Formats: sequence, C-alpha cells, structure tokens
Amino acid sequence: MNRVAISRLGRNAARVALVVAIPATLAGCGINTIPTQDEATKTAWAEVQNQYQRRADLIPNLVATVKGYAAQEKDVLTAVTEARASATQVKVDASTITDPAQFQKFAAAQDQLSGVLGRLMVIQEQYPDLKSNQNFMALQSQLEGTENRIAIARRDYNETAQKYNTTLRTFPSVFWAKTLYSDQKPAQLFQATAAAQSAPTVDFSSPPTATPPKVQ
Repeated sequence: MNRVAISRLGRNAARVALVVAIPATLAGCGINTIPTQDEATKTAWAEVQNQYQRRADLIPNLVATVKGYAAQEKDVLTAVTEARASATQVKVDASTITDPAQFQKFAAAQDQLSGVLGRLMVIQEQYPDLKSNQNFMALQSQLEGTENRIAIARRDYNETAQKYNTTLRTFPSVFWAKTLYSDQKPAQLFQATAAAQSAPTVDFSSPPTATPPKVQ
C-alpha cells in the first residue's frame, strides 16, 4: 500500500471517528437532557389528569347514592355537582403546565372539588342506612383510593417538573436552553394544600348526631 492510499485511509478513519465522537460529545454535555426531561414532565402531568378524571367519573354515582338516603342534604349535593362541573370544564393539555394562569385555574377548580367532597363524605355519619349501604361503601373506598393516587401523582409531577426547571437554569444545560431550546418554558408546580393532598376523612367510630327519617 502506497503512501497516498495510507494517507487517504487515515483521513477516512479520522472522519469516521469524528462522526462517532460528535454525537457522544453532545450527549455528554446535555443536549438531550432538556427534551428528555420535558417529555418526562408531560408524562407525569398526564398521570395527574388521569387520576383527576378517575375521581370525576366516580362522583355522579356517589352523589346519586347519597341522594337516595340523604336527599335533604341538597346544598352539599348541589355544591359537589357544581364543583365537578367546574373542574371538568377547565380545558387542559400539555401546554397547561407552562401556562401559569391556566395551570392555577385548573388547580383551583380541583382543590375546590376536593373541599366539597370532604363535606359530602362527612355527612354520611348522620345516616346509618347510608353508612351500611354496600354500594356507598365501595364508592367511598374507591374515592379514598383515588384521592391518595392524586396526591402521589401530584407529588411525582412536582418532582419531575422541579428537576426539569432546574435543568433549564443550570450549567451546562442552560446553554442549550438559551440556544436550541429557547422556546422551552419552566413547568408550573402544584402548591401543597390540605384539601388537595389529603383523602376525605371518615370516622366510623363516631355515633351519628341525628337520624333523620328515611326518604322514600
């Protein structure tokens, strides 16, 4: 093999090495970190939406069951129905997590629903027949489980979003955030509230304060 051939072979090998090295170098300096964490944040957000939807789907049957035994609790039943309607009317998608106004609107509607659901679950103490109803007990158990899942989904979302937000602001990834990914915005975080983070509390040990006549 002559010197020309050897030189050409060397140049080709150098080009191949460069082509291989460039992606590895870029990956190592964090060019893929921002889109990767962005997708992770959107996935965590989708799980939050999923759990809130699960709760919304439970509520009509729960309200109908309570109404059958405690129709006189009209104010609470109406409040739950209206709060559910308000919460489900807030339109959200992946873009919501970077829109402060829309995110807060969604969170506020869900927190309001959590509050009135707590009131609904407390009134069952006054109605022994309702407390012993198997359908109600099953729905109550599903609701408590869903509230716990919501709390976990919100926590996981916050952790993922916080990691993503930190990446947007710290070196070396901030370089990519200001150049290739300049359109990326920080994700909004849920604020911890008692209504949103706690499942409705039902104390079956407390005796009913009154036993209204059963509605036929």
